[in-house]
Amino acid sequence: MSFLRAGAREQLWRWREALVGGGLLLLGLWLVAGPGYLLAVPGYAALAGGAALIWLGAQRARFRDSDDGAGAVQVVEGQITYFGPLTGGTVALRELQRLSLDRQMFPAHWRLEPSDDSAPLLIPVNAAGSEGLFDAFAALPGLRTERMLFELRKTRRDAVVIWERPPLRPAHVLLH
Repeated sequence: MSFLRAGAREQLWRWREALVGGGLLLLGLWLVAGPGYLLAVPGYAALAGGAALIWLGAQRARFRDSDDGAGAVQVVEGQITYFGPLTGGTVALRELQRLSLDRQMFPAHWRLEPSDDSAPLLIPVNAAGSEGLFDAFAALPGLRTERMLFELRKTRRDAVVIWERPPLRPAHVLLH
């Protein structure tokens, strides 16, 4: 028997890192202001850790969606695998050329395009296990996390490129 409604429990679980960070921040404030000067040093460390957890938890909570979509996502050692009811596939992060968010489909889909000429991998944003994509995408060099989260919450029906691997040579350098 639970004392919380299912929706409230889901929201608390969605914001779990930020809530833990808030508790750590309160503990740090108590250690700095309370018992004495000896506990002020760990209190300042707890303040910094709590603030970092709140910031990271807020980003992750904004990325998370319900896990009631089609298929499941698995991220293992830099390799993203999608097991869908009709499609599926695998893309290694080191081979990823472009990451797009395609909101023309319902629900919106992540479009992962590998550097070779194989077909792109389409993953619904609400697939089971899709919260693991946040850490995978954050590992991409030069990805702007805030922009990704901003684009994820837009309601327009378009496709937008979130990240693209820079070319190996500058545009002004000629090959021949």
